[in-house]
Amino acid sequence: MNKLLPALLLSVATAANAAVTVVDDTGARVTLARPAQRVISMAPHATELLFAAGGGKRIVGAMNWSDYPPEAKAIPLVGSNSQIDIERVIALKPDLIVVWQSGNTARQIEQLARLGIPVFHSEPRKLEQVASSIERFGALLGTEQQAQGAAADYRATVARLAARYAHAAPVRVFYQVWDKPIYTLNDQQIVSDMIRTCGGQNVFGKLAVIAPEVSLEAVLAKDPEVILSGDEHAPGDRGIHIWKPYKAVAAVQRGNLFTLDGELLTRPGPRTADGTAKLCEVLDVARGRRP
Repeated sequence: MNKLLPALLLSVATAANAAVTVVDDTGARVTLARPAQRVISMAPHATELLFAAGGGKRIVGAMNWSDYPPEAKAIPLVGSNSQIDIERVIALKPDLIVVWQSGNTARQIEQLARLGIPVFHSEPRKLEQVASSIERFGALLGTEQQAQGAAADYRATVARLAARYAHAAPVRVFYQVWDKPIYTLNDQQIVSDMIRTCGGQNVFGKLAVIAPEVSLEAVLAKDPEVILSGDEHAPGDRGIHIWKPYKAVAAVQRGNLFTLDGELLTRPGPRTADGTAKLCEVLDVARGRRP
């Protein structure tokens, strides 16, 4: 058995240093000569995905608001959604950068692309893409076993919810991102997939723009049964309370104005499974309030 040990170690070392290629969310191939050891995450959701995949300790720089899990708060920041410290990025010597098309500006992404460092574009728009993202990051990090376990647990939770609500009565939902002006999300954003999984219908899902501005009159015309929003972030943000005077709207009549943790809804990471469970609960409450 001792004679086999050197060969076994060589085999493990070879696998650990083998080139790996995955396809990112734009359809581009991302190839690393060896598993990534120094990663920069340019979005909070990407930070969460990397942690879930087993790569938390390899994140050497992150974008602002990368605050989950708690360990992420200790990662040095390399910028915000408006500015990147390119010199800081270069000094950290990353071998992989994860960007977010919807959260990073085109100028920022171009700056990073010019550095010649492999870039993975992360843009999960469906619940299943969260699981596949964890697996792809596991491949890039060489942490496949942990990543596959996390992805399997996530899929199991989503599958249970999908089975439970597969035949539930549809509920018309208006998701409010902001109230001044009024913004919502269409079917290309992960919140809509969560709503569908729970047996709901996004009343503005068919609009062409991912985050469209809609008028108050347009919302009233849709007469949603549920009005849902994330957390209120500022004292002047009235959130879903702006709808209380409109008592003819079904959601107002029945008391179906709900506020959930916005990070569990719009941050497309592992916690969307928990967000989906909470969303399903409130849609069930709304079903129970039908006349």
